[in-house]
Amino acid sequence: MTISAISPPTILETKRLYLRELTPEKYKQLFEQLSEEDIKSYLGINDDAEYEEAVQRYEKGLTTNYYNFKGFHLLDKETNRNIGRCDYHTWVTSHKRAEIGYTITDEAYKNKGLMTEALAAVLAYGFERMELYRVEALVATYNVASLQLVSRFGFKREGLLRNHYMVDGVLEDSVMHSLLKPEFEEWQHLQAKA
Repeated sequence: MTISAISPPTILETKRLYLRELTPEKYKQLFEQLSEEDIKSYLGINDDAEYEEAVQRYEKGLTTNYYNFKGFHLLDKETNRNIGRCDYHTWVTSHKRAEIGYTITDEAYKNKGLMTEALAAVLAYGFERMELYRVEALVATYNVASLQLVSRFGFKREGLLRNHYMVDGVLEDSVMHSLLKPEFEEWQHLQAKA
């Protein structure tokens, strides 16, 4: 079966990107209907370790009865190449909040403002279509680019979570940031005036 056999996802569009939706249902379709090679291509996976991590997510499930997931792949409009992702994970629908995560996986696309472009669209989608009221961003203390990105959107720093994430076998601190719907609407208003 080919990638074209997978049901079409929601697509968001920015100036330079298409943002292709990935839901738990779509993830299940991929792993039940496509070959390993096609899955790697669709998800923008570059190596076997990353593929094994994706298999684990599929086998263990992306959601629970309490948490949900919605993500978007970043596709370069000119090449249709998968260059990264922006995800809502730990999405608690009953509390109208979710944690956001993002990465550019292709080095050639870093430091070009693409994540700013993508995040604006994904935040708008979250507040408008997913009915979120609060979006949380947990950022490593040393991740200067990410700290600058959340600041650019008006996220407020709330505190430090000690030994919060395990990265390569080492517990790291996270800086908790949040953005509320009215704050994002104000940011949008200011952008429209600029």
